Amino acid sequence: MSNSQQDEQDDLQKYLEEKAKQEQEKQHEAEPLSAYDACVLKESAKIHDLIAEAQRKLKNSDTKDR
Repeated sequence: MSNSQQDEQDDLQKYLEEKAKQEQEKQHEAEPLSAYDACVLKESAKIHDLIAEAQRKLKNSDTKDR
């Protein structure tokens, strides 16, 4: 994958994460979350962070290989 494609993918992921965050905030304002829903959202955010970190590491290792 070229750097421009990786940059586009990173930008898209950041955009989607921001949109998801905004949607969660709207829902949170509309109704209080149950403890289960709050836990699910928290774990989902952790997973997104882990995926983003793995992609950054992969991107960094790709640039070191060149």
